[in-house]
Amino acid sequence: MNTRNRALFWLASLALFGLFLYELRDILLPFVAGMAVAYLLDPIADRLEKWGLSRTLATSVITALFVIVAIGVFLLVLPLLQQQLVDFIGRLPAYADTLREKAAPLVDSLLTRLAPEDVDRLRAAFGGLSQRLMSWALAVVGGLWQSGLAVVNLLSLLFITPIVAFYFLRDWDRIVAYIDGLLPRVHADIIREQARRIDATLAGFVRGQGLVCLLLGVGYATALTLAGLDFGLIVGLATGLVSFIPYFGAIFGLVVSVGVALLQFSDMFRVGIIVAIFVAGQVIEGNFLTPKLVGERVGLHPVWVIFGVLAGGSLFGFLGVLLAVPVTAVIGVLVRFAAERYVASPLYHGRDGEGGRDGGGGPPGARE
Repeated sequence: MNTRNRALFWLASLALFGLFLYELRDILLPFVAGMAVAYLLDPIADRLEKWGLSRTLATSVITALFVIVAIGVFLLVLPLLQQQLVDFIGRLPAYADTLREKAAPLVDSLLTRLAPEDVDRLRAAFGGLSQRLMSWALAVVGGLWQSGLAVVNLLSLLFITPIVAFYFLRDWDRIVAYIDGLLPRVHADIIREQARRIDATLAGFVRGQGLVCLLLGVGYATALTLAGLDFGLIVGLATGLVSFIPYFGAIFGLVVSVGVALLQFSDMFRVGIIVAIFVAGQVIEGNFLTPKLVGERVGLHPVWVIFGVLAGGSLFGFLGVLLAVPVTAVIGVLVRFAAERYVASPLYHGRDGEGGRDGGGGPPGARE
C-alpha cells in the first residue's frame, strides 16, 4: 500500500468514526464519562498494583471509594443547592420589583427625550420581544418534558457511568496493549511517540485543570457566601465548573454575581467586595494555581480550547463539550508533529535539502 492509499484509508476511518459519534451522540454520554473517569484514575490503579494488589481488586477499591465520595458530596451539596434554588425562585418577584424601581428613573429620563411615536414603537417592540421569549422558553421546557431525554441522560450518567468506568479501569492496560499491537509496524514508534505526547498533554491539562476548577469552585462559593451574596453557593460552584473554558468561568461568575449584588445590596461598597473576590480569584488562578497544577508546557492555547469547546458543543451538544479538550489536544499534537516534519522536509528547505536559496536551516526565529 503506497502513501496515498494509506492516507485515504486513515482519512476514511476518521470520517467513519466521526459519523459514528455524531449518529450515536445521544447515548454516548455515560460511556465517554466512564472512559474519562477510568483515564483519570488509571495512575492510582497502577500504583496500587505496585503495592501488591491485583488489577481487579485495585479497580474495585478505587471505584468503590470514587462512588462513595461522589454520593457523599452529592448528598452534602444537593440540599444546599435545592434550598438556594427554591429561594431564588421565590425571590424573583422581589428582584423584578427592585429592578423596576432602579430602572424607572433611567427609563423616564430616556422617554422624555424621545418623540411620542418613538416611545410607542419601543413599547410595541419590547412587548413583542417578551412574548417571543416566553413562547421560546415554554417550547424548550415542553420539548424536554415530552421527550424525557434529559432525565434519561441524567439517570444513565448516574447508574451506567460507574459500571463503564469499572470495566474500562480494570482492562485499561490490556486495551492499550491491544491497540498497540494493531499499529502498523513501520510507523509504530512514531505513533507511540505522538501518543505519549497526547497523554502528557491530556494529563497536564485535564487532571491539572480539573483540580483548578474544583479549588476555584470551592473558593468562590465560600467567599461569596461569607460576603453575604444570595445564592453565593450556586454561583461559586457554577463558576468553578465552567472555569475549564479559559476566562469564561470568571466572566460568567462576575456578571451573575454583580447582577445579583446590584439587586440585593443598596450600597456600592458591598458590590465592590464581590468584584474584589473575582479579581483576587483571577490573580490566584493566573499566578499560582494554573502555573503549579497545569503548567506552562501543556501546549493548549486558550483560544484553541475555547474554539474546541464551542465547536464540540455546536456539533454534539454536551457530549461535544466533554470531548472538546481531548480532541483539541490530539489535533494540537498532530499539527505540531506535521509542522516538525514539514520543517525537516525538502519541501521547506528546497530541492537540495540544505536550506534552499536563503540558506536557512529552520523557521524564522529558530536560530540563536
